[in-house]
Amino acid sequence: MKLLSRYSGLALARRALTDSRWQRAWRSPDPKPSYDVIIVGGGGHGLATAYYLASRHGIRNVAVLERGYLGSGNVGRNTTLVRSNYLMPGNTQFFEHSLQLWEGLSHELNFNVMLSQRGQIVLAHGPGQLDVLARKGNTMRLNGIDAELMEREDVMRFLPFLDHSEHCRFPIYGGLFQQRAGTVRHDAVAWGYARAADRLGVDIIENCEVTGFLRDGDRVTGVETSRGTIHAGRTAISVAGHSSHVAAMLGMRLPIESHILQAFVTEPIKPFLDCVVSFGAELFYISQSDKGGMVFGGHIDGFNTYTQRGQFPRAQTVAECAVALIPAMSRLRLLRHWGGIQDMTPDGSPFIGRTPFRDLYINAGWCYQGFKATPATGWCLAHTIAHDAEHPLIRHLALDRHMAGNGHDEYGLGLWTYRQ
Repeated sequence: MKLLSRYSGLALARRALTDSRWQRAWRSPDPKPSYDVIIVGGGGHGLATAYYLASRHGIRNVAVLERGYLGSGNVGRNTTLVRSNYLMPGNTQFFEHSLQLWEGLSHELNFNVMLSQRGQIVLAHGPGQLDVLARKGNTMRLNGIDAELMEREDVMRFLPFLDHSEHCRFPIYGGLFQQRAGTVRHDAVAWGYARAADRLGVDIIENCEVTGFLRDGDRVTGVETSRGTIHAGRTAISVAGHSSHVAAMLGMRLPIESHILQAFVTEPIKPFLDCVVSFGAELFYISQSDKGGMVFGGHIDGFNTYTQRGQFPRAQTVAECAVALIPAMSRLRLLRHWGGIQDMTPDGSPFIGRTPFRDLYINAGWCYQGFKATPATGWCLAHTIAHDAEHPLIRHLALDRHMAGNGHDEYGLGLWTYRQ
C-alpha cells in the first residue's frame, strides 16, 4: 500500500476546507423583513425553542438572532451536567421531563450530543444533610424518578479514593445517587439543535445584535438590530446573563443579578472517576471528561460582573475543595478554566413565560440550572409562544411571582441543606 506523505496530507486537508462541495451544518441567511416569531439569543435555550416551534407546532417562519456566533455564550461555558434530583414541587417534574428529553435527544436531532449517563452522587457531611437527601430521594421516587440513598459504607465501597479518614476536612456520612444523571457534550447540543432547526426552515442569523424593540402601545412588534429592522408576530428573549440589559430596552427591570461562575479542567489522565460527584462546600462538583480531564467547579464569584474572566480567590477555594475531597487531585496540573455569566434570581428559580407586554415572552434567571434545563425550556417556551399560554410545567415560574409573594426557593433550600 502506498503511504501518503506529510505534504500530500496537508494538501488534502486544505482541499477539504476549501472544497465548494463542503456543506454548512446550517445556512447563513440574511434576515427577512418579518417573521412569525423572533427569538433573541442563539444559545441552547433559544435554539431548542426554535426547533420545538418548528417540529411540534408547525411554526417555521422563525428567526434566531445571535449577536456573536452560536455557542459563544453560556451553552459553551458550562459544566455539562444533566440530572433531575430536585425537591420543590414543579421543579421535580420539570427537570425530570428535561432528562427524559435528553435521553432521546441524539435520536431526535440525528446528531450525537454524547449523553453519558454515568450517574451523580450528592454527598452528605452531617446527619442533617443526610436526612434532607433522604427526603429528596423519597420525593424523587414518588414522582417515578430513580434515586438511591447510600450510607457511609456504601460510599466508601463506591468511591474508595475519597478522603474517608477520621480527621478529614469534610466527613462523609452518605449520599444520594441518581443513576440516570450524567454529562452531555455542551457544544454538540448547540450544533445539533441548530442543524435540526435549520433543516425545518428556521433562519439562524449570527452576528446580529438586538439594539431595540418595536412597539405599538403595549404590544411588541419586532426588533431593531445591527442588521436592520425586523418585524415579528411574537418575540422571545432568551439571552441568559444579559437578560437585564435586553429587558431594559423596554423599560423592564428584572429581579436579576449577574455573576460569573468559573469551571476548571485538569490535564487528561486515565479513567479514574466514572460518575459525577458533588457536595455542599462551595456547591462543589467534579466529573471526568471523555478526553480524560477532571472537570470541576463551585460557587459563583461573590460580586456582580459581566466579565468572563475568573478571579483567583474562587479558583483557590475550589481547588482546596477538590484536594480535600480527592487527595489525588493534588498531583494534577490545571490545564484551563473559563467563566459563564449567571443570571441569579432571589429564589434561585427562573422566569419563563409571558411578560407585561403583549406578544413578548421571556426566559431568564437560570442561576446554576440552565444547561440541564435546555430541552424542557425549549419545549415549554415553544408551547407558551404557540398558544400564548404557559405550559403546565412552568406555571409556577411566572415573572410576577415575587410580586404575589410566591417565591419558589430551590436555591435557599439547597443552601440550607449544605450549610447545616
